[in-house]
Amino acid sequence: MNLAAVEKIAKAVLYEGYMLYPYRPSSVKNQQRWNFGVLCPQSYSEAQQGSEAWTMQTECLVEGDAGTALEIRVRFLQLVARTVAELVTPVVELAAGQEPECRPVARLEVNGRVYQPWQEAIEREVVLPFCNAQAMGYKLVPEAFRFPAEKQVEYLHNGDGKIVGAIERNRSSICGDIEATSEKVQDGVFKVKVLIRNTTPFVVSNDTNRDDALLRSLASTHTVLGVRDGSFVSLLAPPPRLAGIAADCKNAGTWPVLVGEEGQRDTVLSSPIILYDYPQIAPESAGDLFDGTEIDEILSLRIMTLTDDEKREMSQSDDRARQMLERTETMPVEQLMKMHGVLRSLRPLKEEAR
Repeated sequence: MNLAAVEKIAKAVLYEGYMLYPYRPSSVKNQQRWNFGVLCPQSYSEAQQGSEAWTMQTECLVEGDAGTALEIRVRFLQLVARTVAELVTPVVELAAGQEPECRPVARLEVNGRVYQPWQEAIEREVVLPFCNAQAMGYKLVPEAFRFPAEKQVEYLHNGDGKIVGAIERNRSSICGDIEATSEKVQDGVFKVKVLIRNTTPFVVSNDTNRDDALLRSLASTHTVLGVRDGSFVSLLAPPPRLAGIAADCKNAGTWPVLVGEEGQRDTVLSSPIILYDYPQIAPESAGDLFDGTEIDEILSLRIMTLTDDEKREMSQSDDRARQMLERTETMPVEQLMKMHGVLRSLRPLKEEAR
C-alpha cells in the first residue's frame, strides 16, 4: 500500500466539511456539520426511513493470482461533545475526586478568552490483517471494533488563580464491524467487497435529533485498500475486457479511485466524496482549509478580511481553526501569489480540418 501517496488525500477527505467558511460556531453554515461519510446507528437510520445511512459498501476489482494479498484500512472521525460550565462558587483548588457544582452556559469568558460548546473530533482507524484474495472467496474476513466512552474535564482559572469554569468533553461508546470478501469473477480477476456497519446500540425517542445520533456515528468514513502481488482495476476507465464486470460493482455511499502517481495501481481510496483516479493536493496549498467546495486563494483572502471579533471567535472555537488562522495570517506574499492563476498544463489546439 502506498500510504505516503494516499495520506494527504485521505486527510482532506477526513476533514472535508469539518468547518466551513467563515469558520465560526455562530455561522449558520456551521450549524449542521458532518455531512460526508456519516454512518449512524441502525436504529436511527431506520427511524429516518433510510435517509441517514448506517452502512457503507465498497466493491472494486483486483487482478492477481493465488499469492495476491490485500490490506484494508477503515478510517473515520469520532465526535466529541464539548460543553462549557460555570462554577456556582469559584474555588482556589479542588480535592482529589471532588466535582464542584456547575451550571452549563452557552458562553464563558475567562481572562479575555471566550469558551463555547462545540463538537470536536478525533481520528479513528481500524486495520484488518493482510488477507489472501483467493482465500477470501471461501472464508469471510470479519473484524469487529469498539471504542469506549470517555469523559475529560478541564478546569479554567481566572487571573486570581480561582477555578471559575470547566470544559467537559464527552465521548460516547461506538462499535461496528467490517466484512471483507472476495469473489473470483474471471481468471486472474477478483471482485473485492468491503462492508462497514455501525452496530452501536442507540435508543431513538421522539426527542432524538441528529446531533444525538452523531455522537454515536462514524463521520467522514472512508476505506483505503492496498494490494501485494497484484493490481487494482480502475472503475472509471477499466480495460474493455473488464468494462462489464466493473460496471457491476456496487458501491453504496462511496467511490473507489486509484491513488498515487499516474499509472500506479497498488492503492485505492474509497471516498464518500466523488473523486477521479489519481487525485492530487495542489502543491500551492499551504494546509487544510476544510472546505473543498472553494479554492485556497479565495478562502485565504476571505479569512484575511474577517474582522478582529470574527477572527477572535474563530481562533477560540477550535484548535484546528486557530492553526489555520495563524497559518493564513503569517503566509508570505510569495506563497499567496503561487495560488493565483496556476496553469497545470498546456497543449496546442488541433488545426481545423480543411
